[in-house]
Amino acid sequence: MGRFREKLWTWMAGRYGIDSLYYALLVLSLIFWIIQLIIPHWIWAVLCLTVLAFAIFRFLSRNRVRRAKENAVWMKVWGPVKAWFRLQTNRLKDIRTRRYRRCPHCKAVLRLPVRRGGHTVTCPRCQTDFRVRILF
Repeated sequence: MGRFREKLWTWMAGRYGIDSLYYALLVLSLIFWIIQLIIPHWIWAVLCLTVLAFAIFRFLSRNRVRRAKENAVWMKVWGPVKAWFRLQTNRLKDIRTRRYRRCPHCKAVLRLPVRRGGHTVTCPRCQTDFRVRILF
């Protein structure tokens, strides 16, 4: 088993490997495969195999600079989406103890403790004071 692992490491040396775009392509391929199971049509199978082939191509590619650029473009798109979902998840987790409000000046999202009624809040980013009213 050790000899096989050595040969695999030698063969993979210099190849790009796995990144977040690789995982996204695998998930997209899985989605196309599930759609193909529900709605059988050849186009879904072709899309599934095409996306999977591109993911494997990226995984085995030796052009590391180009693959890193592709991943950077993907992260520019995926980063804000991921941050938005993380914020929504945190809002649901903290619903009993925290309220999230946006600063009217710099648009930063502030995580405030639940203190019912109106009070003044200072934004830690831009140092602007603004009024917040928490009903419940």
